Amino acid sequence: MTYIDLIGFAAAFCTTISFLPQAVKTIRTKNTTGISLSMYVVFTVGTFLWLMYGIMYHSAPVAAANFVTFIFAGTILVYKLRYK
Repeated sequence: MTYIDLIGFAAAFCTTISFLPQAVKTIRTKNTTGISLSMYVVFTVGTFLWLMYGIMYHSAPVAAANFVTFIFAGTILVYKLRYK
């Protein structure tokens, strides 16, 4: 593993983990009034596309980060749709 990979994994960790507090809060409270539906739809689709990109280019940092972020963003999006 190169230092570039380490930078990629560190960046992936930081950006991915940043969604955890929002996901936990949304799941606990079921309150989604402050969340933009259109933003989360576009963001979740974009995250899925980055996941596909990371898989196709065999980029573990990109694929791993976007897989986890897709799960978090998808969960928040489902709650937004369910608890309007």
